Order: sequence, then C-alpha cells, then structure tokens
Amino acid sequence: MEFVSITGLSFGTMIHINHGIRKLPHMQNTVSLSEEQESIVLAPLHTKIFLQGYAGTGKTTAAVHRYLSLIESGIPAERILILVPQRTLGFPYYKAIHQIQENAGGMPDILTFGGLARRSIGLFWQLVSGEAGFSSPDDPPQFLTMETAQYYMSSILQPLLDQGYFETAKVDIHRLASQILDNLNKTAVIGIDHQGFGEILQFAWVGRQDQLRLYADAQEVANLFRRYCLEHNLLDFSLQIEIFTKYLWPLELCRDYLRNRYQVLIYDNLEEDIPPAHDLIRTWLPSFSSALLIYDLEGGFRAFLGADPSSGYSLKDNCDRVVHYAQSFVNSVQHTYFQNALASIILHNSPPVLVQPNFRLDIDSVMNLSHAKFVPDLINLTCDHLARLVIEEGIPPGEIVVLSPYLSDALRFAVGTRLSALGIPFRTLRPSRSLIDEPAVRCLLTLVKIAHPSWGVIPNHFELRYALMQAIEDVDLVRADLLSRIVFRKNVTGYLSSFDRIQNDKQERITYRIGQRFEYLRRWLLSYIENEAAPLDIFITRLFGEVLSQPGYGFHADLDAVDAAARLVESIQKFRLGVYGGDVDRMQLGKEYLQTIQSGLLAAQYPQSWTSVDENAVLISPAYTYLMSNRPVQYQFWLDIGNLGWWERLHQPLTNPHVLSRHWNLGEKWTDVQEYQHNQETMVRLVAGLIRRCRGKIYLYAVGIDEQGNEDRGPLLRAVQTLRQRVSRGVH
Repeated sequence: MEFVSITGLSFGTMIHINHGIRKLPHMQNTVSLSEEQESIVLAPLHTKIFLQGYAGTGKTTAAVHRYLSLIESGIPAERILILVPQRTLGFPYYKAIHQIQENAGGMPDILTFGGLARRSIGLFWQLVSGEAGFSSPDDPPQFLTMETAQYYMSSILQPLLDQGYFETAKVDIHRLASQILDNLNKTAVIGIDHQGFGEILQFAWVGRQDQLRLYADAQEVANLFRRYCLEHNLLDFSLQIEIFTKYLWPLELCRDYLRNRYQVLIYDNLEEDIPPAHDLIRTWLPSFSSALLIYDLEGGFRAFLGADPSSGYSLKDNCDRVVHYAQSFVNSVQHTYFQNALASIILHNSPPVLVQPNFRLDIDSVMNLSHAKFVPDLINLTCDHLARLVIEEGIPPGEIVVLSPYLSDALRFAVGTRLSALGIPFRTLRPSRSLIDEPAVRCLLTLVKIAHPSWGVIPNHFELRYALMQAIEDVDLVRADLLSRIVFRKNVTGYLSSFDRIQNDKQERITYRIGQRFEYLRRWLLSYIENEAAPLDIFITRLFGEVLSQPGYGFHADLDAVDAAARLVESIQKFRLGVYGGDVDRMQLGKEYLQTIQSGLLAAQYPQSWTSVDENAVLISPAYTYLMSNRPVQYQFWLDIGNLGWWERLHQPLTNPHVLSRHWNLGEKWTDVQEYQHNQETMVRLVAGLIRRCRGKIYLYAVGIDEQGNEDRGPLLRAVQTLRQRVSRGVH
C-alpha cells in the first residue's frame, strides 16, 4: 500500500491555490483545483484510494470532480455508486450532477446503506421473506419510515402504559417509542439478536435498581413490536439491516447483481456510517474497478446513531493508496492554534500542539466573547453583532450561522423576530423536531379542521387565533383574538362567519385590509367544502399555492413556513404508504393522519429542510445539525456557551449508545468516569468540527441566567475563559 501525505496547501487559502491550478470544464462554472486535488481527480481508473483529512481540506470537492472526470472518461453514470451515511451528505454530488452541461445519459445512484438495503430487499424479497420469519412471505413488504415505525410502536405502547409500564420514566410516549426503536436499531448495527439489548443494558447499569425495570419493559415492548412486524410484513430500519446483512448479502444471486451493477464506488464521510456498512464495503471492494473512500479525521458526530469511526478507518487497509490532506482551504493558522489550545484546556493537556515554531495566538482575530445577564440581552447582543456584519459590512446572510446545543422554540422565535425586524432573511434546521411544533404546520392543520367539518374535529378559539396570526400578514395578537372571537361559529359551515357581518367599529379596529384577506381565505375554504373534497396532501398543496403563499399572506416570504409545508405534504404521503401500503380511502387517511400528528408524532428527516430555496439566509440551527450539513461559513455565533448541552449528552432513560456498541465489553459497568470522559471527548470533537468550518470570526455568548433560570458555567465557557486568561498573561 502506498501512503501519500499532501501538505502543500497554505493556511488561509479560500478556493484558489497559487500553484498548480488546472481548470476542468466539467460544469457551467469553471472550477479551479489544486495539484493535490487534481491527483485524485485524474488518478488511474483501476485504483482504490483512501483519502483522509480534516474538514475543509477539499476532500469532497476532489471526490465530486473525480466523479465528473470518470463521466468524461466514458464510465456510464448508472455504473457509479455514491455511498453516504446520511442523505444530506450527498447534496454536493446532486448539485454537481445537475450542473453538468451535457448529461451522459444516466444518473449515478446516491444512496445510504439503508437505502441500498431497502432496494435489495424489494428486489429479492421472495427469496428471503420466508426464511426471515414473515407470516405472509408471498405478500409484498411494507417499509416503515421513522414516523410510521413510531406510529405502530406507540399503538403497542399505549395499552402497556395503562397497565403501569415505564412508571418511572418521565418522558412522553413518543420519546419512549423512539428510544425503543433506537435500541432495536443498535442491535442490528452491532449484529446481536434483537432480544438481547435489555440484558446488556442491565449488566452495564450501576445506579438505582428501578432503572433495571425500565430496561426490561423496553425489551418486552421491542419483542412485541418485532412480532407484530413479522406478522404484518412491516420492515422498520432494524429489520431492513438484519435482513440485508443476515439473509441477502450472503446470497450469491444478490452479490452478483450488485457487483455487476456497479463498477465504481465513491464512499464519502464513511466515519459517520455504521459498522454493517463498513463490513459490506470491505467484502465488496475487490469487485469495484475503481474506488474512492473519504474519511474525516475528526468526524464521528453521528455516534449516538451507531456511527463507528474506528470501524470505518480500518477500510484503509483494503485500499491501494492512502492519501492524507493535512491543510485547510477554510481555516487560518490562527484558527488551528485556537482549536488546539481549546482542546488542550478541555482535556487538561499542556501545552497545545504548535502549528508553527514560537507561534503566538491572536485570539481577538478568531473569537469575540460577550456576556449578557439574561436571555433577551443575549438575543439583542447577537442580533446587533449580526446586523452590523450584514448591513454595515455587507456580509451575505448565507455566510452566517447561529448555533446552540438545542434550539428551543423560544430561542428560535426571539432570534427570528429580531432578524425579521431588521430585514435579514433566515432559515432554521431542526430535523428531529415534531412537525406539530412548527407554527406553519399548526396553522395548516387548523385550516384543515375548518375545511373538513364532517370529520367532527372542531378547532378551538385559541387555535384559530394562532392560525390567523400565521396565515395573514400583519395580524397581531390583539386583532387575531378579536377577529377569531367574532367570526368563529360552531353552527356555521366551516365554522367561520363573514367579515362583512361584523359591526363597523369592530371592522375598523381589525382594519379593512386584514378583513379583505380573511374574507378571501374564508371564501376559498367554503368553496372547497361545497365542492368535492380532495386528499389531504392535495388540499394542503392547493391551500398553500393558491392562498397562503400569495402576497398579503403569512407564508409569502417565510422560508421556514415554505419548508414546513413541504415536509407536511411529504409526511402525509409517507404515512399513507407506511401505514396503509397506499391502498386506502384518502379521505379516511386524512382524519387518521390529523389525529396521529396531533399526538406529537415525530417527523422523519426530509432533505428539503437542508436545502432551502434561498441559501442566502442566516442559518439558525443546533450545533450538531449544522455539522451534518457540512458547509463552511465566514461567521459563526455560538449562543449560551455556559449551557451544559455543549458538553453532556441528552438524557435517554431507555438506552445507552455507548453500551450498545461493538466496542463494549459485555459485563463491564458504565460508570460516571466513563460518562465524564465521553463528554469531554465529544465536546472536543464538536468544537473542532465547528472551528474547522469557519473562515472568519466566531462570536461566543455567555448568559448569566438561562431560559430555565439557571446560572450556567459549563465546561465550554470555563475553557474559553481559561484560554483568554492565559493569552492575556502570555502563557498560552
């Protein structure tokens, strides 16, 4: 095996390199590549390369142009497999493919391991369904999304909760369902029987004994869910992985099909993938004529979902060449030393690794630390600094991200309201958030109730008031409350009476402009009720397109509302396929879906939310979500760095992702020492990932009293303050 270290790039380079540039005519816009990237792009076809490096060193850019070069050389696009651990990480390839001037006549498959497994199961179902234990092996499989899996899991959970199961778990039914499904997924990832996770968790536990009962309850529910799936041909993620790895891949017919279908492999961000994916590639790799495997040295952000960087890194032994990109297109030398110094303080290592002999850190060029007493003060500071960058300095909004460990509704609303008042566009990313928590979705569902009076699901005054504030532009709380109290009538078709019947003094208070817009919306809903009803997804699409997205209505210039409406429509469609297999009266489905989503069902991750229609908008996001978008920016804003959320993992009473891992020694105990060490290493990885994706300055904000009334001084804040003190003393 040949090992090549690439260190020729200079710190601080943005996109163009001062030497060895070759311009490749792949796309509409000419792209400049460095000599090191070109060495990957133009490598001989029959070469398998393991490309490793830190974020921002140009690995994915090289891989995208390697793909384009292969197309130019005559490789059919459909013979190329691009494998990514999460669908969002495939967007650089989608973008490049759509920019090619001349389509080569086909499209590559850009898949996750789960997507590959699902396709294979659909194709070879009849060969394995009986052996896998399904009650109706001749009937087709029904693949479950995260939403529909939770729907079925919740239906199994509810009767047991009524009997006293999970009495000591202080979480709602859907969080319970999510964690039990996660345990099933972990058993598939580490390759153990699905009935074994409860015992493993019990053996590792060292706390109160009532926790053992929670693990036993979770195991019992998981067993019931698996039995139900086998009886009804339902395949959640864990069953898809098990069937593919245990039954399908060992079949010579399946292996021959996949080997003959794909000639070239590009596997990006493999450190974020699960061990079964690495096992598959390890055995499949000799069959590819060409392969490029890409590894981020500081990755592993999806470890809580089963990602295993060490398993992925072992794939380098199966490649012909290992190429190392050591320096960055994004960071300056100051960023690198800032990252090293912060990591050394967090991990209590001294001194930090020097990037140059006798280097001195100019901390003010990299970061700015501000303190606020209360959260509103923090919001004001953040938005003032952000506005100065956008309005006074002309920084594009898309070059700014606002990050926090968790993005609460209150925080998102406060920041969004200030930015809207300043005329600065913004968008948010919260893929694990319930759809019902989105303001636009609550508005749409209230209008759904009004448009379907035969369902008997009557909105209340407060729902209507909130919906009017979202649906009609410039409607404040007072006017929305007055209007909703006057027009809401349970004995009227559609529950809304006409604005024209309101007394003149009340009309003036509400304003005739708002009344005109309300009346148009009311008449549109009434026309829908009086004509033939449409399926729920069609109704929402029409309502959005014909009314709510028009000038004067609330969704017209709201990127988050547009995104939420698109996710809602896709969620309805996937719910229909996942719960009913597509064979259902769509009107019956609408009422069932409405009742289900109102119970708090989590939404699956939809790529639309990661690819906003307007990328030139400030991104407001949880830190880990931003990292998985894999997009560098010029400025980052880290909010409430004293919050423990930057350091500790979410409390999950029914699972432990570190115990349910291939690296866990059965019978070992998970102690506070291990929890502390894990949190330390995780925060270092998080901080490194964020810094490596920042070209300019990082604005850090600490708050005296947080949203919950706590005085937080978490490890990240202490580390930053310690570093500033050392710099001021000249001893960093």
